[in-house]
This record gives sequence, C-alpha cells and structure tokens, in this order.
Amino acid sequence: MKILLYGINYSPELTGIGKYSGEQARWLASKGHAVRVVTAPPYYPQWQVGEGYSAWRFRTEQVDGVTVVRCPLYVPRKPTALKRLLHLISFSASSCLAVLAQLRWKPDLVILVVPTLFCAPQALLLARLCGAKSVLHIQDYEVDAMFGLGLGGSPLLRRLAWGVERGLLRRFDRVSTISSGMLEKAAGKGVEAQRLLFFPNWSETERFLDVPRNSGLLERLGVPAGKRVLLYSGNIGEKQGLELILDAAQAHVHRPELVFLIVGQGAGQARLLQRAHSEGLHNVVFAPLQAYEDLPALLASADVHLVIQKRGAADSVLPSKLTNILAVGGNAIITADPDTTLGRLCDEHPGIAVRVEPESVSALNAGIERVLALPVRNRVALNYAADFLDKERVLQRFMAQV
Repeated sequence: MKILLYGINYSPELTGIGKYSGEQARWLASKGHAVRVVTAPPYYPQWQVGEGYSAWRFRTEQVDGVTVVRCPLYVPRKPTALKRLLHLISFSASSCLAVLAQLRWKPDLVILVVPTLFCAPQALLLARLCGAKSVLHIQDYEVDAMFGLGLGGSPLLRRLAWGVERGLLRRFDRVSTISSGMLEKAAGKGVEAQRLLFFPNWSETERFLDVPRNSGLLERLGVPAGKRVLLYSGNIGEKQGLELILDAAQAHVHRPELVFLIVGQGAGQARLLQRAHSEGLHNVVFAPLQAYEDLPALLASADVHLVIQKRGAADSVLPSKLTNILAVGGNAIITADPDTTLGRLCDEHPGIAVRVEPESVSALNAGIERVLALPVRNRVALNYAADFLDKERVLQRFMAQV
C-alpha cells in the first residue's frame, strides 16, 4: 500500500507528536508499505530549527526506508497565540504544494496528523483526486486547546472556528484519536460512531521493563547522590502551567532530601529558570532534553513523576510522556479534573496514578506526600502498559481498522 503521512512534527524530534509519527512511518515501512511523509524541519520543543535543516527551503531525504519531504515554515523564537497561528498557517501554505505534488504518486491512504487542521483541505483534496482513503488523526484538539487556555476570541469567532472544525472532521473517511474522552469529543463534533477509531499513543514497553535506578545518570544531570527525585520531563511550554512545580518546590525547601528535576526544553524554560534563580530555589535542578536511549533509565530513576497541565487542557491534549511513565511502572501525579480523560483513567484503573486538582499548589503538595509513600514500582501502571500501550499491538490494530 502507498501511504502518505502528513503532519507538522516528525523525527528526529524526541518528544510529543514527532516521536510517534516517526515511529509510525518506520513501522509501516518495515511492514512493506511504500511510505512518504510531508512534514516540517525539526524544531520542537526548542522552537528552533535543528542543526543542518533550514526553515526556508524544501528538502527531500530518505530515512529508514521512508521518503521525507521537509517544507518551510515560520518558527517564532518566543511563541505567542498570534505567532503560533502564523506558524501553523505558514506550514499549511508551503506544504500544500508538496502534498498536491503527490498526485503523480497516487497514495492509497492519506493520514493527516492534527495539529494542524489548517492542512485538512489539501489532504482531503489529494485523497479525493487519488481515490484514496482519508484518515484524520487527532493528537491535539488545537481549537479547543486555544480557547480552553484562555487565548481569547469573541463568541462569534469561537462559533466560526468550531463550525469550520466540525465541517472538516465530518469529511474524512476515518477520524482517530488517542483517548476515550477525545473520541467522545469527536462524536460531539458530529463524527459518526462508525467512522471513529481509537488509536492511542504507545510505548516500546519492552525497553522500559525492569530498568533499575541510575544514580550515575542523575548525578550527571546535577542531582546529588541520595536524593529523592520529583521529575518533570518533556516540553516546557505554556499549556502545562509548570510554575506550579516551582510553587511546590518553594513549599518543600525544608525537605533537603527532595529534588525537583525539570528535564526538557521549550518556550517557557527561560521564565522558569529566571524565577528559580530569583527565588533561590536550590532544590530545583534544570537539565536538557535527554537522548531517547537514556529515557528508560531517566524515568526509572524518579520517585515521583509530575504530569502537570492547566485546567481546560486535560481533554484537548493528552500528554504523551504518560505512556512511558506507565511503561516503566512510575508513580505519577496527574493534575486533572475528574470528568476529563485523565481523570477517568485514574477512576477506571484505581492506583494507576494520583489525580489532584489542577492549578492548586496545596493539592499538588498533598499528592506529593501520597506518592512518596508508595512502593517503588507501580504494578497497576505496568499492567495497563502491557495491555493497552504495546507499540506492535496498537499499530497492528490501527492498520486493521483503517
């Protein structure tokens, strides 16, 4: 089968959507499919185009049996709501040419990964002209996330945005997304049940089994020996509300055995660094994003995993970092309201994580005490990962359903 995967994020990005799209394309190619990818140069989560790539030129490369077409885009150094919008529009405009150029190749399956929905018209047009099946895979509800995080918009603008979104979603042959709550949201936007697919993010679960704590790795990251580690690892952006971690660190300065380790990069990093320095938070350590091969050891070395999000984002955005935390048997604190996807996950699988109220430092502090008292390995998390997150099972099931 000829398969076109279309999305703004792709390998070698190590976190978030790019990681999963890269693994999916490589897996499809390994199964004998002809795979092409239309994407952007790597830029996330640093919001800086990777070394050796250009933000302004097209580039075609062969990587792991996959043909990858990189398209220009605007990458703001300090993303704001308006700059993010221009960023997405710029990719849609430049990639439109590369997508429609695939008419000569005639793909059998066109998969668009959202964000960004701005790319939907050309994806649908290509599929119709080629007689291909079209799949919209929703990693983030970008419209809901934008409004849910209070980024503005008049009631008229909101109705218009949601109306356009509903119209586009209903034109794809299949709509897949990564959680039960996000499937319900798609149904609420008018997608018929028979066209909905559950396609969760996965973990390479075997890589994370029985991984020991790595004190040497922690020391290289700046964590003194003998400390208990409260870890946040991933994108340091706006939607997580990571200032809450510094609030918790301030409340625990009297606990010298605890270290808050923030590993990653992103638009909000400089602000957090400045605040930690100005407040003299010596129990907070910042470290750069680690290589993927070191991820199992990093996650296995944490006593507490912090999965922090602002209220309003927990059903529009499902944090990809959670899959590997569960796979390593980590004890996680999740900030989410009970009626969200993450809240339901905690209710449906008691013990999988500790859920606390979002944007509340007192709730987070109480959750930290609960998690610090738990056994080192979370058996509920390990069992859930084995049953629902195994990469091979997830991808095989998806291809059987499309």
